[in-house]
Amino acid sequence: MEREDRAPRLAAEFPKLKNLKLLMTFKRGEVTVQPQHVRVIVVPRAPALFHVPCIDPECRRGGHEITDIVLSALRSGRGSFSGACACTGELGSAAARCTGELLFEGVAEYA
Repeated sequence: MEREDRAPRLAAEFPKLKNLKLLMTFKRGEVTVQPQHVRVIVVPRAPALFHVPCIDPECRRGGHEITDIVLSALRSGRGSFSGACACTGELGSAAARCTGELLFEGVAEYA
């Protein structure tokens, strides 16, 4: 939460951005572990920070950091973009690497 509080606001960084949606699917290997869902970003008050927590409850210190990809697309004025991001966390007592993957599509609308 502190990181979100310190981040610049999305509206301040991209004054022409009207709407932003992220369509996200979580996978483990070839298997989809959560159906696609849409995250609607409230542009006027959202931080310019995009860290998506891992959905595996056993994952420690994990998540998907997509801030650079999203901000780069917005700086380019792209109306749509997509990407994939591996989880950075660990599973179990043996600290095995989490194999979760986030697939995402962004849809942006500008003034």
